[in-house]
Amino acid sequence: MKKTKLILGTALATLTMTAVMVSPQAAAKESERHHADRMAQFDANKEKVLEAQLQAMQDEILSLRAAVNAAASAKTVDADTKKVQELDAWMADVKSKPVEKKSKDNMLYFRGGYTGNDQSMAATTNTVNGVTTDAGHSGGWNFGAGMDMSLSDDMFGMMNKTELLGELDLNYVDLGTFNTSTIGSTETASQAMLRISASPKIKFMKGSKFRPWVIPVGFTFNIISPPSQANTITELKPGMNFGTGMDYNIWKSLYVGADVRYFLATSSLDGTNVNGLTAGGQLGFGF
Repeated sequence: MKKTKLILGTALATLTMTAVMVSPQAAAKESERHHADRMAQFDANKEKVLEAQLQAMQDEILSLRAAVNAAASAKTVDADTKKVQELDAWMADVKSKPVEKKSKDNMLYFRGGYTGNDQSMAATTNTVNGVTTDAGHSGGWNFGAGMDMSLSDDMFGMMNKTELLGELDLNYVDLGTFNTSTIGSTETASQAMLRISASPKIKFMKGSKFRPWVIPVGFTFNIISPPSQANTITELKPGMNFGTGMDYNIWKSLYVGADVRYFLATSSLDGTNVNGLTAGGQLGFGF
């Protein structure tokens, strides 16, 4: 019995010493395990918080984007609606106005009629080197053509329905014939003139079939035949021209009219007076 008690006591003491030695190590390991668990849980919680914050930010961005898209869509709809309304108003306004026929203000015209010079041209009344000429004529006929080009519908904003045009006019004047006599022979010669003019033309009552007009002053080149003097042979004389008349649209682009023009040079051409007037009718084609 004593021996058994001794063995049991020794075993108990050994177990006690072993437990005393093992217990701190076990406690330390247990503490480390609990700490690792807490850190893992903290990391997991932190990750969940970050995921929640990220999701909240995404939701807010989507919400803002939806709001912006909705506002832009509403603004586009409003702008489109406004444009449609403006177009509807413009169409209604256009339909309510009477249809205006656009006039063709440019014109190619042909004109002719009576011509009368202030005096007969001096070349037909000279006697040079034994050649005698009869007195020439101061009256005759003319024929010409020209073109009007529209420059402004309202005199550059100064007068409504008053049109400014530029005119280029070519006019042939025939003053008949005269006789030249020498000893034993008589010859007949023509007496004529060509006038080339460039002028501003003011035409009133735009939009109407009846259109009166005036030429306040223009530039003219007078070319005479025969020459002014046998010993000088001068043919050109610049001058001015003034005129008034009317056009009437009879059908589509066809016009008829009348005009009176006066041509003035401030001096004679070696004794030859080139001043005179033309008066007659006109036929025009608008374009």
